[in-house]
Amino acid sequence: MDETGERAHLAQADKHIAAAKRHIARQKRVIADLERGAHETDLAVSLLHAFEHTLHAFEQHREVILVRLKMPD
Repeated sequence: MDETGERAHLAQADKHIAAAKRHIARQKRVIADLERGAHETDLAVSLLHAFEHTLHAFEQHREVILVRLKMPD
């Protein structure tokens, strides 16, 4: 893929990372609300872990893109 395409992928990866971070922050607020109300949090915590796992995958993908951008043509 050419540099322009890789840069487009990098921009998309950055958007995905930002969205994942927003989901994580929101889910943490949901969990705090549930805890304050003495509600069960197992499913909410499980979803948080899934969001965190997804964020990690997005960050790894971003690193792959950066490596490819540094490679000579």
